[in-house]
Amino acid sequence: MGLMAERGAQRMQARQTYRTMARMQRRRSFVQSRVGMKEDFTSREEPVETTATSPAASEPEYVGELERLAQLRDQGILSDEEFQAKKLQILGI
Repeated sequence: MGLMAERGAQRMQARQTYRTMARMQRRRSFVQSRVGMKEDFTSREEPVETTATSPAASEPEYVGELERLAQLRDQGILSDEEFQAKKLQILGI
């Protein structure tokens, strides 16, 4: 392979890497904005007073968040790696 062809291949690889990273960043920011919007709306819809007898109050709050993340993963918005990273972050592991 000639020097010019090798340099051209390196440039193409650099461009592809940049495009992939830019795509991943756009997807990440989109998902974060969607998740943030849902969190804002759900926090407003919750009743001010909760009783200890309700089933939602008996389970920890992170369970609902993990279920929501699982739904995003099932819809294809989150990848398995992103889901696992977020799950570990929520659980504090």
